[in-house]
Amino acid sequence: MSAIAALKADLDGLKIEDNQQIVKQKSRDFFWYSPVLKKQLEDVTGDLIVTPKTEDEIIRVLKACFTADIPVTTRGAGTGNYGQAMPLSGGVVLNMAEMTAVKEVKTGSVVVEAGAIMSDIDKTAREQSGQELRMHPSTYRTATIGGFIAGGSGGVGSINWGGLRDLGNVIRLRVITMEADPQILEMTGDDLQKVMHAYGTNGIITEIEMPLTASYDWVDVLVGFDDFMDAVRFSDALANQDGLLTKNIAPVAAPVPHDYFLRHQKFIRKDQSVAVLMVAPFAMAAFEAFVARQPSGEVLYRSDKASDEDVRRLPPAYELSWNHTTLRGLRVDPEITYLQVLYPFPNQVELVGKMQELFGDEVPGHLEYVRFDGDITCFGLPIVRYTSEERLNEIIRLHEDNGCPIFNPHRYTLEEGGMKQTDAVQLAFKQEADPKGLLNPGKMIAWENPDYDYDSGQVFLFPGLQRG
Repeated sequence: MSAIAALKADLDGLKIEDNQQIVKQKSRDFFWYSPVLKKQLEDVTGDLIVTPKTEDEIIRVLKACFTADIPVTTRGAGTGNYGQAMPLSGGVVLNMAEMTAVKEVKTGSVVVEAGAIMSDIDKTAREQSGQELRMHPSTYRTATIGGFIAGGSGGVGSINWGGLRDLGNVIRLRVITMEADPQILEMTGDDLQKVMHAYGTNGIITEIEMPLTASYDWVDVLVGFDDFMDAVRFSDALANQDGLLTKNIAPVAAPVPHDYFLRHQKFIRKDQSVAVLMVAPFAMAAFEAFVARQPSGEVLYRSDKASDEDVRRLPPAYELSWNHTTLRGLRVDPEITYLQVLYPFPNQVELVGKMQELFGDEVPGHLEYVRFDGDITCFGLPIVRYTSEERLNEIIRLHEDNGCPIFNPHRYTLEEGGMKQTDAVQLAFKQEADPKGLLNPGKMIAWENPDYDYDSGQVFLFPGLQRG
């Protein structure tokens, strides 16, 4: 009997799927955003999908796989973009889709199971307490909270609250280790960094306590500009308004809004750049005054004044921003891809202008304004009109040569993407939590290669835990 067949027999009574078409489908994430990863990961698949309903069932799976030396890769909804949840070594894909309970809504926080969909969490929190999550990805209506913490970094709301890397944006995680006798760990404070944005390489997140903030019926607004840099300056100024509450600020260069935002197309000229905004309803009068002060900018659409038909048929503004911008582009032109760029404070506007001048329509601009280390600046998720991997690497090099660090979405390891630094503290925790290296193998270079230089001078979004 093969190891997988023996494991299947050992896990009798759990929800298991071994139909290879379904297993392959459930082994994939949105890696195909990258033409580089598409070539590398197209044929990756697990051997079994196991869908636990309880922590006890997870422990049963981990114990059996540990004994049989079978890898385990945890997944939520599979909406990650760089192969985070792809089972490079096969084995079990642990599907968290049925652990969805919203356990408790309190003043300021919510306790949920890892498979809960983020929009469902907010629906419950709003109904019970008038609160919502501080931030969410553009895949809000499909993404799980556990997947967001294990593979995401920030998103809609980061203009006010920063990213997952910032203390306070995750309160507590409950994590199961992969050992002969798995432990259940309650993690808070700096310990959270050991498992956040670690792709499930060092523990299975089962329960999460997240902070909440006041909920609003956010107004979606599109503001049009004849020049992209006018949209950038407008967005930068809006982001720095201390009393004007927004949830997302995303300037996008022409012709992307007209060509890719198909259901909004009637509002946008082909040559118009657009700032995609979410504004608190009580702030709309102040927002109107702010727009009137600006040298340029025309309000093209606002959801609070839209027809009932438009409100029904149009996607929300957050589904025009972050990586939904890229997704909408790929539906129109499957040859494009994207990058993830940091434009460091205080020169963000100047740096954006420099990159626009350097690349023009080969790399149309798309920015997301965020709070980063206490300052207002912007990340870029620019569209790249892809021609070759060599040219893509040249575009990356030119950004970095000009002081714009790249968090490379065309790499599937933690370190190569520049998202998470693996240091001695992280490795020591990995040794304790996953001594055989069976959790999502192949994603942490420093574990696979003891000679890896984790002290490199690279910029990492999630820096190492070792204190100097």
